[in-house]
Amino acid sequence: MVNRHYSLPSLNALATFEAVARRLNLTRAAEELNVTPGAVSRQVRQLETGLGRPLIRRLHNGVSLTTEGEAVANTLHEAFERISATLQQVRASGERAHVSILSTMATMQLWLMPRLGAFWAAHQDIVVEHVISERRHDTARPDIDLRLRYGDGTWPGEQAMKIQDEQVLAVASPAFLDGHPVDTLAELAEAPLLSVEGADWIWMTWARFLQETGTSFRRLNVRRFNSYVIALQAARDGQGVALGWTSLVRPLMASGELRQVTAAEVADPLAIYVTWSDRRPLSPEAVIFRDWLLSQGALS
Repeated sequence: MVNRHYSLPSLNALATFEAVARRLNLTRAAEELNVTPGAVSRQVRQLETGLGRPLIRRLHNGVSLTTEGEAVANTLHEAFERISATLQQVRASGERAHVSILSTMATMQLWLMPRLGAFWAAHQDIVVEHVISERRHDTARPDIDLRLRYGDGTWPGEQAMKIQDEQVLAVASPAFLDGHPVDTLAELAEAPLLSVEGADWIWMTWARFLQETGTSFRRLNVRRFNSYVIALQAARDGQGVALGWTSLVRPLMASGELRQVTAAEVADPLAIYVTWSDRRPLSPEAVIFRDWLLSQGALS
Protein backbone atom coordinates (compact mmCIF):
# COMPACT_ATOMS: atom_id res chain seq x y z
CA MET A 1 0.00 0.00 0.00
CA VAL A 2 1.25 3.46 -0.87
CA ASN A 3 1.93 5.56 2.21
CA ARG A 4 0.48 8.98 1.32
CA HIS A 5 1.87 11.88 3.31
CA TYR A 6 -1.53 13.56 3.74
CA SER A 7 -3.56 10.35 4.11
CA LEU A 8 -5.72 11.40 1.16
CA PRO A 9 -7.74 9.09 -1.06
CA SER A 10 -7.27 9.13 -4.83
CA LEU A 11 -6.99 12.72 -6.10
CA ASN A 12 -8.84 11.62 -9.23
CA ALA A 13 -11.75 10.45 -7.07
CA LEU A 14 -11.73 13.73 -5.14
CA ALA A 15 -11.77 15.78 -8.36
CA THR A 16 -14.57 13.64 -9.74
CA PHE A 17 -16.68 14.01 -6.60
CA GLU A 18 -16.10 17.79 -6.59
CA ALA A 19 -17.49 18.01 -10.12
CA VAL A 20 -20.51 15.86 -9.17
CA ALA A 21 -21.18 17.99 -6.06
CA ARG A 22 -20.97 21.19 -8.10
CA ARG A 23 -23.17 19.94 -10.94
CA LEU A 24 -25.46 17.69 -8.85
CA ASN A 25 -25.64 15.47 -11.90
CA LEU A 26 -23.46 12.50 -12.88
CA THR A 27 -23.92 13.01 -16.62
CA ARG A 28 -23.00 16.71 -16.58
CA ALA A 29 -20.00 15.97 -14.38
CA ALA A 30 -18.94 13.28 -16.88
CA GLU A 31 -19.22 15.79 -19.74
CA GLU A 32 -17.06 18.28 -17.85
CA LEU A 33 -14.42 15.65 -17.10
CA ASN A 34 -14.64 14.07 -20.58
CA VAL A 35 -15.32 10.58 -19.22
CA THR A 36 -18.37 8.32 -19.12
CA PRO A 37 -21.09 8.58 -16.45
CA GLY A 38 -20.18 5.05 -15.42
CA ALA A 39 -16.60 6.08 -14.74
CA VAL A 40 -17.84 9.02 -12.64
CA SER A 41 -20.13 6.72 -10.65
CA ARG A 42 -17.30 4.27 -10.00
CA GLN A 43 -14.99 7.03 -8.73
CA VAL A 44 -17.65 8.33 -6.35
CA ARG A 45 -18.38 4.80 -5.04
CA GLN A 46 -14.65 4.23 -4.57
CA LEU A 47 -14.43 7.42 -2.50
CA GLU A 48 -17.50 6.48 -0.46
CA THR A 49 -16.06 3.02 0.20
CA GLY A 50 -12.75 4.49 1.34
CA LEU A 51 -14.48 6.92 3.70
CA GLY A 52 -17.05 4.42 4.89
CA ARG A 53 -19.83 7.00 4.45
CA PRO A 54 -22.32 7.76 1.65
CA LEU A 55 -21.67 11.14 0.02
CA ILE A 56 -24.53 11.39 -2.48
CA ARG A 57 -28.10 10.24 -2.88
CA ARG A 58 -28.98 9.13 -6.39
CA LEU A 59 -32.25 10.66 -7.66
CA HIS A 60 -34.14 10.08 -10.90
CA ASN A 61 -33.01 13.46 -12.32
CA GLY A 62 -29.66 13.96 -10.61
CA VAL A 63 -28.10 13.59 -7.18
CA SER A 64 -28.24 15.31 -3.81
CA LEU A 65 -25.53 15.50 -1.19
CA THR A 66 -25.60 13.85 2.21
CA THR A 67 -24.46 15.84 5.24
CA GLU A 68 -21.03 14.24 4.92
CA GLY A 69 -21.05 14.92 1.17
CA GLU A 70 -21.73 18.62 1.72
CA ALA A 71 -18.86 18.86 4.20
CA VAL A 72 -16.43 17.17 1.81
CA ALA A 73 -17.69 19.22 -1.17
CA ASN A 74 -17.29 22.55 0.62
CA THR A 75 -13.72 21.73 1.59
CA LEU A 76 -12.87 20.58 -1.94
CA HIS A 77 -14.41 23.68 -3.54
CA GLU A 78 -12.31 25.95 -1.35
CA ALA A 79 -9.13 23.91 -1.77
CA PHE A 80 -9.41 23.66 -5.55
CA GLU A 81 -10.13 27.39 -5.87
CA ARG A 82 -7.02 28.21 -3.83
CA ILE A 83 -4.89 25.75 -5.82
CA SER A 84 -6.18 27.18 -9.09
CA ALA A 85 -5.54 30.76 -7.99
CA THR A 86 -1.98 29.91 -6.93
CA LEU A 87 -1.24 28.14 -10.21
CA GLN A 88 -2.60 31.09 -12.16
CA GLN A 89 -0.33 33.42 -10.22
CA VAL A 90 2.65 31.19 -11.00
CA ARG A 91 1.74 31.10 -14.71
CA ALA A 92 1.36 34.87 -14.77
CA SER A 93 4.59 35.61 -12.86
CA GLY A 94 6.78 37.85 -14.97
CA GLU A 95 3.81 38.96 -17.06
CA ARG A 96 1.59 41.99 -16.70
CA ALA A 97 -1.03 41.69 -13.94
CA HIS A 98 -4.40 40.54 -15.18
CA VAL A 99 -7.99 40.47 -13.94
CA SER A 100 -10.74 38.24 -15.35
CA ILE A 101 -14.38 39.30 -15.40
CA LEU A 102 -17.48 37.33 -16.37
CA SER A 103 -20.78 38.78 -17.56
CA THR A 104 -23.52 38.33 -20.13
CA MET A 105 -22.95 39.57 -23.67
CA ALA A 106 -25.46 42.41 -23.14
CA THR A 107 -23.80 43.70 -19.98
CA MET A 108 -20.33 43.34 -21.49
CA GLN A 109 -21.16 45.03 -24.80
CA LEU A 110 -23.59 47.70 -23.63
CA TRP A 111 -22.35 48.55 -20.12
CA LEU A 112 -18.70 47.61 -19.66
CA MET A 113 -17.06 48.12 -23.04
CA PRO A 114 -18.15 51.76 -23.55
CA ARG A 115 -16.58 52.59 -20.17
CA LEU A 116 -13.49 50.39 -20.24
CA GLY A 117 -11.29 52.77 -22.21
CA ALA A 118 -11.08 55.01 -19.16
CA PHE A 119 -9.78 52.11 -17.05
CA TRP A 120 -7.18 51.13 -19.65
CA ALA A 121 -5.96 54.72 -19.83
CA ALA A 122 -5.53 54.90 -16.05
CA HIS A 123 -4.18 51.36 -15.50
CA GLN A 124 -2.10 50.36 -18.50
CA ASP A 125 -0.27 47.77 -16.40
CA ILE A 126 -3.42 45.67 -15.80
CA VAL A 127 -4.82 43.35 -18.47
CA VAL A 128 -8.57 42.73 -18.28
CA GLU A 129 -9.70 39.34 -19.58
CA HIS A 130 -13.36 39.08 -20.59
CA VAL A 131 -15.46 35.91 -20.29
CA ILE A 132 -19.00 35.77 -21.70
CA SER A 133 -21.70 33.50 -20.25
CA GLU A 134 -25.47 33.73 -20.59
CA ARG A 135 -26.08 31.22 -17.76
CA ARG A 136 -26.87 32.82 -14.41
CA HIS A 137 -25.48 29.84 -12.49
CA ASP A 138 -22.18 29.67 -14.40
CA THR A 139 -20.24 31.22 -11.54
CA ALA A 140 -18.31 28.50 -9.69
CA ARG A 141 -15.17 29.01 -11.79
CA PRO A 142 -11.79 29.48 -10.14
CA ASP A 143 -10.43 31.21 -13.26
CA ILE A 144 -12.84 34.15 -12.77
CA ASP A 145 -11.93 37.01 -10.43
CA LEU A 146 -15.01 39.22 -10.76
CA ARG A 147 -18.53 38.90 -12.13
CA LEU A 148 -21.00 41.51 -13.30
CA ARG A 149 -24.37 40.15 -12.19
CA TYR A 150 -27.98 41.24 -12.28
CA GLY A 151 -30.16 40.26 -9.35
CA ASP A 152 -31.07 40.97 -5.75
CA GLY A 153 -27.51 40.95 -4.41
CA THR A 154 -27.68 37.52 -2.79
CA TRP A 155 -25.70 34.65 -4.32
CA PRO A 156 -24.41 31.70 -2.25
CA GLY A 157 -20.64 31.58 -2.06
CA GLU A 158 -20.18 35.14 -3.33
CA GLN A 159 -19.67 38.58 -1.91
CA ALA A 160 -21.56 41.32 -3.74
CA MET A 161 -21.52 45.10 -3.98
CA LYS A 162 -24.17 47.05 -5.86
CA ILE A 163 -22.93 49.09 -8.79
CA GLN A 164 -26.16 50.89 -9.55
CA ASP A 165 -29.95 50.73 -9.49
CA GLU A 166 -31.94 50.54 -12.70
CA GLN A 167 -34.91 52.26 -14.30
CA VAL A 168 -36.77 50.48 -17.11
CA LEU A 169 -38.38 52.34 -20.01
CA ALA A 170 -39.70 51.65 -23.52
CA VAL A 171 -37.37 52.50 -26.42
CA ALA A 172 -37.63 52.40 -30.21
CA SER A 173 -35.87 53.86 -33.23
CA PRO A 174 -36.87 57.26 -34.60
CA ALA A 175 -37.79 55.58 -37.91
CA PHE A 176 -40.17 53.18 -36.15
CA LEU A 177 -41.86 55.98 -34.21
CA ASP A 178 -42.25 58.04 -37.38
CA GLY A 179 -44.20 55.17 -38.93
CA HIS A 180 -45.93 53.97 -35.73
CA PRO A 181 -46.69 56.97 -33.51
CA VAL A 182 -47.05 55.91 -29.87
CA ASP A 183 -48.23 58.68 -27.56
CA THR A 184 -49.91 56.77 -24.71
CA LEU A 185 -49.37 53.59 -22.72
CA ALA A 186 -52.55 52.13 -24.22
CA GLU A 187 -51.05 52.60 -27.70
CA LEU A 188 -47.79 51.10 -26.45
CA ALA A 189 -49.65 47.94 -25.37
CA GLU A 190 -50.92 47.60 -28.98
CA ALA A 191 -47.53 48.18 -30.62
CA PRO A 192 -45.09 45.49 -31.88
CA LEU A 193 -43.08 44.59 -28.79
CA LEU A 194 -39.64 43.00 -28.78
CA SER A 195 -39.30 40.58 -25.86
CA VAL A 196 -36.40 38.55 -24.48
CA GLU A 197 -37.31 35.19 -23.00
CA GLY A 198 -35.43 32.14 -21.82
CA ALA A 199 -34.97 29.70 -18.96
CA ASP A 200 -32.43 31.97 -17.22
CA TRP A 201 -34.14 35.29 -18.01
CA ILE A 202 -35.06 37.09 -14.79
CA TRP A 203 -35.17 40.65 -16.14
CA MET A 204 -38.44 42.58 -16.33
CA THR A 205 -40.92 41.45 -19.00
CA TRP A 206 -43.39 43.51 -21.02
CA ALA A 207 -46.32 42.15 -19.03
CA ARG A 208 -44.63 43.21 -15.78
CA PHE A 209 -43.73 46.64 -17.17
CA LEU A 210 -47.28 47.36 -18.33
CA GLN A 211 -48.75 46.08 -15.07
CA GLU A 212 -46.39 48.32 -13.07
CA THR A 213 -47.51 51.33 -15.13
CA GLY A 214 -51.20 50.50 -14.59
CA THR A 215 -51.81 49.73 -18.26
CA SER A 216 -54.52 47.19 -19.07
CA PHE A 217 -54.01 44.75 -21.94
CA ARG A 218 -55.37 41.47 -23.21
CA ARG A 219 -52.96 40.06 -25.76
CA LEU A 220 -49.59 41.56 -26.58
CA ASN A 221 -48.08 41.64 -30.05
CA VAL A 222 -44.73 40.14 -29.05
CA ARG A 223 -41.73 39.07 -31.10
CA ARG A 224 -39.46 36.89 -28.96
CA PHE A 225 -35.66 36.70 -28.80
CA ASN A 226 -33.24 34.80 -26.58
CA SER A 227 -30.61 37.55 -26.65
CA TYR A 228 -31.00 41.10 -25.38
CA VAL A 229 -28.27 42.32 -27.73
CA ILE A 230 -30.23 41.00 -30.73
CA ALA A 231 -33.52 42.42 -29.40
CA LEU A 232 -31.94 45.87 -29.10
CA GLN A 233 -30.50 45.57 -32.59
CA ALA A 234 -34.00 44.76 -33.86
CA ALA A 235 -35.26 47.89 -32.10
CA ARG A 236 -32.52 49.97 -33.72
CA ASP A 237 -33.54 48.50 -37.09
CA GLY A 238 -37.09 49.73 -36.58
CA GLN A 239 -38.75 46.35 -35.96
CA GLY A 240 -40.57 47.28 -32.74
CA VAL A 241 -40.34 48.59 -29.19
CA ALA A 242 -37.90 47.12 -26.66
CA LEU A 243 -37.55 47.48 -22.92
CA GLY A 244 -34.47 49.47 -22.04
CA TRP A 245 -32.48 49.48 -18.83
CA THR A 246 -31.09 52.97 -18.40
CA SER A 247 -27.52 51.85 -17.77
CA LEU A 248 -27.54 49.86 -21.02
CA VAL A 249 -29.50 52.05 -23.44
CA ARG A 250 -28.42 55.53 -22.34
CA PRO A 251 -25.55 55.66 -24.91
CA LEU A 252 -27.90 54.55 -27.70
CA MET A 253 -30.37 57.25 -26.71
CA ALA A 254 -27.61 59.86 -26.55
CA SER A 255 -26.48 58.93 -30.07
CA GLY A 256 -30.06 59.18 -31.38
CA GLU A 257 -30.29 55.50 -32.37
CA LEU A 258 -33.11 54.96 -29.86
CA ARG A 259 -35.72 57.23 -28.32
CA GLN A 260 -37.84 56.88 -25.22
CA VAL A 261 -41.36 56.01 -26.38
CA THR A 262 -43.42 57.34 -23.45
CA ALA A 263 -42.52 59.14 -20.24
CA ALA A 264 -43.29 56.01 -18.18
CA GLU A 265 -40.37 54.53 -16.24
CA VAL A 266 -40.42 51.66 -13.76
CA ALA A 267 -37.93 51.24 -10.92
CA ASP A 268 -36.36 47.81 -11.25
CA PRO A 269 -36.30 45.86 -7.95
CA LEU A 270 -33.13 44.12 -9.17
CA ALA A 271 -29.80 45.80 -9.91
CA ILE A 272 -26.32 45.35 -11.33
CA TYR A 273 -23.69 44.05 -8.89
CA VAL A 274 -20.03 43.17 -8.97
CA THR A 275 -19.41 39.88 -7.16
CA TRP A 276 -16.49 37.63 -6.28
CA SER A 277 -15.86 34.36 -4.47
CA ASP A 278 -16.02 34.49 -0.68
CA ARG A 279 -13.58 31.57 -0.49
CA ARG A 280 -10.46 33.37 -1.71
CA PRO A 281 -9.22 36.94 -1.43
CA LEU A 282 -9.04 39.23 -4.44
CA SER A 283 -5.67 40.14 -5.86
CA PRO A 284 -4.61 43.80 -5.55
CA GLU A 285 -5.34 44.25 -9.26
CA ALA A 286 -8.83 42.77 -8.90
CA VAL A 287 -9.52 45.15 -6.00
CA ILE A 288 -8.50 48.09 -8.18
CA PHE A 289 -10.79 46.94 -10.98
CA ARG A 290 -13.68 46.23 -8.59
CA ASP A 291 -13.42 49.70 -7.07
CA TRP A 292 -13.32 51.24 -10.55
CA LEU A 293 -16.50 49.35 -11.51
CA LEU A 294 -18.23 50.71 -8.42
CA SER A 295 -17.10 54.22 -9.30
CA GLN A 296 -18.74 53.88 -12.72
CA GLY A 297 -22.06 53.23 -11.03
CA ALA A 298 -21.61 56.36 -8.93
CA LEU A 299 -20.88 58.39 -12.08
CA SER A 300 -24.04 57.04 -13.72
